[in-house]
Amino acid sequence: MSTSVNIRNKKAKFEYAILDTFTAGMQLCGTEIKSIRNSKASIVESYCLFIKDELFVRNMNITEYKNASFKQHDPKADRKLLLSRVELDKLKKKMEVKGLTIIPLRVFINERGWAKMEIGLGQGKKLYDKREDLKQKDAKRDVDRALKH
Repeated sequence: MSTSVNIRNKKAKFEYAILDTFTAGMQLCGTEIKSIRNSKASIVESYCLFIKDELFVRNMNITEYKNASFKQHDPKADRKLLLSRVELDKLKKKMEVKGLTIIPLRVFINERGWAKMEIGLGQGKKLYDKREDLKQKDAKRDVDRALKH
């Protein structure tokens, strides 16, 4: 079974300071998992929210499976994330703090063939924090180049 699927949210670590991470299962239908296994999904604009004590991911785009028959899934539907009750309560308690949000970081297929989503509890960065990160990244790149030559 192929586990090479690794769909990342590259903007997440630039836009947010990630405080804590969790791995959650996803409740998917047949054509959704087939599209994910073909790496036809995007989590760049997605976010997580609580609806009646359950965690859902919203704005996750899973492209329709081209080989499916007449029954297709909705590409932008809300999808339920599967976490233990203890983890859900912990996340909900931390969400009450102002400025924290739950962001999808990556979607992957584990060794058993299940689709999983790594989510992070993040706090939005200010513009000066983003600039500082870019400066550090540039400095590290310059040091690596100098060491290479």
